[in-house]
Amino acid sequence: MTKLTLGSYPHLLGFEQLERLLERTAKSGNEGYPPFNIEQTSEGSYRITLAVAGFREQDLAITVEDRQLVIRGRQQDDIADRIFLHRGIAARQFQRSFVLADGVEVGEAIMENGLLHVDLTLLRPETVVQTIQIRKG
Repeated sequence: MTKLTLGSYPHLLGFEQLERLLERTAKSGNEGYPPFNIEQTSEGSYRITLAVAGFREQDLAITVEDRQLVIRGRQQDDIADRIFLHRGIAARQFQRSFVLADGVEVGEAIMENGLLHVDLTLLRPETVVQTIQIRKG
């Protein structure tokens, strides 16, 4: 059985990057922690909300790497002098990745009530019509 790729279709030129993007997204293997929501807040704007109870602002890092929004959390382990009778709240680290389309810009990040909100805006490109001159060969 042959694998169909976007390069197999002669009318789809220059979409190799999209194919790599789809493969990268499928391989990302994000677990279910921390849980998150994605909502559309208006026409062309979105908000990603992660439940990060127990994390402080300095425990979190938000970066954009190769058109990918990466949110990392790592809690400082300050439990050396504490004795737990039961420990049900895990202090584990996480990494969540979201692939961004061209034209999506990351705005501000807000932390409130154990929720991290990251705002995104979709910039609308202007429609460009280009006329190509034909020269004699």
